[in-house]
Amino acid sequence: MSPDGPQDDELYGGTGQTRTRLPEGPDVYGGARRPGRSPSRSLVTVVGVVVLLIAAIAFANRGGDASGGSGSGGAKPEAAPTAPSGTKPVSSGFAHDEQGAQSAAANYAVRLGGADMFNADRRHDIVDELYTSAAAARLKAPMDDAYSTEFLGKLGLDADGNAPKGSTFVSRTVPVGTKTVQYKDDSAKVSVWYMGLLGISGTHSTNPVATSWQTWTFQLQWTDGDWKISSDSQKNGPTPVPGDDRASNSDDISKAIEEYGGFSYAR
Repeated sequence: MSPDGPQDDELYGGTGQTRTRLPEGPDVYGGARRPGRSPSRSLVTVVGVVVLLIAAIAFANRGGDASGGSGSGGAKPEAAPTAPSGTKPVSSGFAHDEQGAQSAAANYAVRLGGADMFNADRRHDIVDELYTSAAAARLKAPMDDAYSTEFLGKLGLDADGNAPKGSTFVSRTVPVGTKTVQYKDDSAKVSVWYMGLLGISGTHSTNPVATSWQTWTFQLQWTDGDWKISSDSQKNGPTPVPGDDRASNSDDISKAIEEYGGFSYAR
């Protein structure tokens, strides 16, 4: 059992169980105000190989046709990682200290929570880069089984993880803060509290982009001059009380995703 308590389900080698909680009623765009969130309104309650994969399983189980156009014609700008300086942000080579471990954990959450994880080749590259060699070898096969063509189809994606023409697939993690649970010279345990975005934005999407709040805990090992993940786990929350913000329509969400590239350096 993890020292974090019985709510943590630690993963060693890509195994684990998935628990899915479906939302009540349809979740649609169109400017309706979001009701207060109760446990039954949570997007997912899940534990598995990769946090956003598991959230996606709940997303797929909601059913419905995720195809359809966004209603915006013409060429669309390509979303790209944000780099205000014009220089590619750091993705590896973090400092060999406690702050470096926290930075590594925050950025690894961003990488592992991105849409690239839904493409086999890019997923393998990410896993090889972020995990220890032993952990990567254990995880690849279970991940490939989980990201099957059938599973991607339930999400409304093709075999390469692409959304239907005219719609936008969104999968992002947005770190809010980090906490060192344990630190030693050659190992560290760091928790990342984050908000997740997951869904397909389009005027006919029945699974619009929704938010979830999770805590992702990484067991890190100092290997070959960098922090690498040897195991990880996740649990729900802490979840803030939702505000009274009006939900944006699908065009606004698609435009925001295209114009605001996700951060590849989080801390």
